[in-house]
Amino acid sequence: MTTQIAIVLLLNFVITLIGTLAYAVRLVGVKTGRVAVSFALFNILALASRTANTLQVPLLTKYVERNPYSETLIGLFNLIILTAVIASIVGAFMIPFFQRIFHKAVEAFSVNRSVSKLVLHSFSKSGVRYIKESIKKPSKLNIGTFNLRKLPLKLMLLNTICVALLTVGALAPIYAGSIEPALRATCITLSAILNGLAIIVMAIFIDPYLSIMTDDVIDDKCSIAEFNNCVAGMVLTKVIGTALAFPVLVPSAYLIVLVAKMI
Repeated sequence: MTTQIAIVLLLNFVITLIGTLAYAVRLVGVKTGRVAVSFALFNILALASRTANTLQVPLLTKYVERNPYSETLIGLFNLIILTAVIASIVGAFMIPFFQRIFHKAVEAFSVNRSVSKLVLHSFSKSGVRYIKESIKKPSKLNIGTFNLRKLPLKLMLLNTICVALLTVGALAPIYAGSIEPALRATCITLSAILNGLAIIVMAIFIDPYLSIMTDDVIDDKCSIAEFNNCVAGMVLTKVIGTALAFPVLVPSAYLIVLVAKMI
């Protein structure tokens, strides 16, 4: 494995991990009553994810250009997806830990109202001690109360599909370029076919549902237990959707090639 590919795998791991931990933000928001602050602080981590994605795509593209034989590349792309699956599983188990840390961060920011002070405090003795104390296994009680029957199954299905499309959204165009080298540049610019579709579905169906449910919890129209169950379902579909990227990658790449030939 080259250093270039190792960096790509690391960046992909970071991107997927942060994307999985994002589901904990709403939980912290409803428990602290500071939903806006929770999302504002998480945007700092989201910037790290976007930066990682910005670096990942050109690194992978350059590697494919130097190794243009598509039959040898499918193993590499599957390895990248496997890394994403592992990251989503790790993120799922990290959510209780991240939730405690993020809860503390939101409360501290609400008092100090300074990101720099918050960052400095996290490296202080008390901050490091709190982080160590927050490292615990997921509660058996929380796992035991997970109820699949009470989940909005249509929403879970849509989230699974969206996650699969977003997972291959950056990979399929690059792989498509190796299938049709003459249209490589066109293929790479067509990532919006997958990402755009997923983002539209999430914006119309998934995000509004979760936002309404978040408001209902704050207004005591929905219990924390029901909200926790829904978030757990979203995390589960995140893992399943990431794994679904394995069979979706190649058809998505050929779809991009087809569109590239048509335009």
